[in-house]
Amino acid sequence: MISDVETKARTDAEDVLRIEDISMSFGPVTALRSVDLHLRRGEVLGLVGDNGAGKSTLVKILTGFHKPDHGRIFIEGKEVRLRSVQDAREHGIETVFQDLALVDELSVYHNLFLNREHTAGGWFRFLKNKSMRAAARRYLDEIAVDVPSIDVPAAKLSGGQRQAIAVARATQQKNMKILLLDEPLAAMGAKETSLIIELIKNLCRQTDISVIVIDHNYTHLFEVCDRINVIQQGRVTIDKRLTEITMEELIELMVQSYRREIARSASGRVADVSIEADIEVGLATQTVQNEQ
Repeated sequence: MISDVETKARTDAEDVLRIEDISMSFGPVTALRSVDLHLRRGEVLGLVGDNGAGKSTLVKILTGFHKPDHGRIFIEGKEVRLRSVQDAREHGIETVFQDLALVDELSVYHNLFLNREHTAGGWFRFLKNKSMRAAARRYLDEIAVDVPSIDVPAAKLSGGQRQAIAVARATQQKNMKILLLDEPLAAMGAKETSLIIELIKNLCRQTDISVIVIDHNYTHLFEVCDRINVIQQGRVTIDKRLTEITMEELIELMVQSYRREIARSASGRVADVSIEADIEVGLATQTVQNEQ
């Protein structure tokens, strides 16, 4: 029989990321309250919650942009302090935000190597365009990203192709462990959404990269994620594997959680919370109906 201690040790060993008791405030506003979260190697974790729940603050802590007031962060079992964005990258954490940070005038392969260009020479450095072009083509083929040409400017790509290039740029780093995706499917059509979902699946199948996805669309999360965490009022209130829950059950859990929050709220805040809850749950319900 395996003891509880042995089970915990085995689980901790599988976790590429673990955060414990993370809290953060901005003046009088508490953004995160004692958040615990873990991410296993090769896993896709979905984060959902209403606007202002704390999702973006948590992501910015993991990118090294914000420093938490309290709590600990472990990467592959070792406690770390992420002092900057560059420090987070050196620990294997990359992020793709909604704005993608591509340079429209640069080619696909130049965007892939932005700030990490292959160069040669002495005091005067020269770009090794041939080397970057070959490496870009090879890597895009490996992760099944289809673009018209690696020489075309990023401005000529579709929204889905641009997102794919941003993801590819983040994941081609040698020390890559964790990819954070902030609303990667926002404002995309069905075809482009399918492209990015398939890209995420391919990355997890072919590598040990672990992914955290923030998305308000439950259908997208059920297509790509292994597990889901719900963040409400700065706390993780639900942690479920998607084999343990249906989309309808998730919506019902969200409704119940919102009702509990409303019940706890002061009378002056009840109306605002109720409107916020109705919008979020209404959107989720409409998504399910549209997909059926």
